[in-house]
Amino acid sequence: MPTIFSVLKQVSMNHQEVESHQVVVTDPAGKPNGLLTDLLRDLINNALLFVSLKEITSAKELIEHLRSHTPLPIDVLSEYEKILTETCSGLNFAPQKEQIEIVVRR
Repeated sequence: MPTIFSVLKQVSMNHQEVESHQVVVTDPAGKPNGLLTDLLRDLINNALLFVSLKEITSAKELIEHLRSHTPLPIDVLSEYEKILTETCSGLNFAPQKEQIEIVVRR
């Protein structure tokens, strides 16, 4: 099964890396998971300012890069690693909202 990291690497919006407002984490029924969505958006908005996903091959490599090149605390990096390695059970594209729903089973 793909992870949220692999989804972020593979999926683009208008041939660009996805932006935070373009992703929502949902359950299989389509109900948004606010906590995971906020964490993922925080990761995209803050951590990915320091690195392009095109240069990174794994979630572990991304966390190591952030650990050595940013002042982010260890507990924040730990939470980022958890969201990046979360198993993605599907994707739903919502073009009317211009969003990609990343489906996880929790």
